[in-house]
Amino acid sequence: MKLSLVVPCYNEAENVAAFQAAVIDAFQDCGYDYEIVFVNDGSKDATLHNLKKLHKEQKCPVKVVSFSRNFGKESGIYAGMEHAGGDYISLIDADLQQRPEIVRDMVKILDEKPQIDVVAAYQDRRGEGKVLSFFKKRFYNIINRLSDVNLHSDASDFRTFRRSVRDSLLELAEYHRFSKGLFAWVGYDTEFIPYTACERNAGTTKWSFKKLMNYAIEGIIGFSTKPLRYSIYLGSFTAISAVLYLLWVVLEKLIWGIDIPGFATIIVLILLLGSIQLFCIGIIGEYVGRTFEQSKDRPVYIAKEVLDYEN
Repeated sequence: MKLSLVVPCYNEAENVAAFQAAVIDAFQDCGYDYEIVFVNDGSKDATLHNLKKLHKEQKCPVKVVSFSRNFGKESGIYAGMEHAGGDYISLIDADLQQRPEIVRDMVKILDEKPQIDVVAAYQDRRGEGKVLSFFKKRFYNIINRLSDVNLHSDASDFRTFRRSVRDSLLELAEYHRFSKGLFAWVGYDTEFIPYTACERNAGTTKWSFKKLMNYAIEGIIGFSTKPLRYSIYLGSFTAISAVLYLLWVVLEKLIWGIDIPGFATIIVLILLLGSIQLFCIGIIGEYVGRTFEQSKDRPVYIAKEVLDYEN
């Protein structure tokens, strides 16, 4: 098996058949074997039913991994890589915004350039709103400043890579996963190619602004401890500021005889210092919480059912 297309699915009942048809059409004369590894991430609609139908028909080699509940896209990627049998593994969404034809171009690059290990696609232009685009750009600016690894702006999980890269990623059995950062952390030679996202075949996006914000926080905390260091800097700055303000108040009283500010100043200072302390405690709590969850050594996912095309 040369190529495995890993496809995480959450409530994609209307898309999975169309996706398979698009893959068959794109690879009909490719000259090599390929498979589709669908991962049902605890879907609430008819996604699993439709996947079982595709598995039964076997118009092309199809595997189905079905989770016991919704574990998230990152877990779906991890499970798909575990069950992928190809020499090349491609991560792609089921909604057909990322076209299978681009995967074929990625495979061609890997064939022609043995020094390249990963071919990653980035959007040359985005069709999303200006507000969301602004926050995404700010996220990449922040994480590249805080982290020791560098993330390509606008790059997504849409990429094709060699099995050696897949093996390295599976060794990182982290419970809180951020694939963009993991790909950057393991290294390997990567070539970035532009692509234009198409319209969704059906349904709506599962990524709300809140989910994107939580995902961004996962990425920053998972690949940088600098927020902890910055909390030290912030505490040092407020301590120095408090000493300077104390000296100023004493000078006002002793030299100029100005009454020391009273109730309002005290309340403002208490609120300021209290908010800074809570902010720093919150940062520490995020790291401690993730350490606690990782220490439980729970699996990244639980597969309720696995359907292989060989049985």
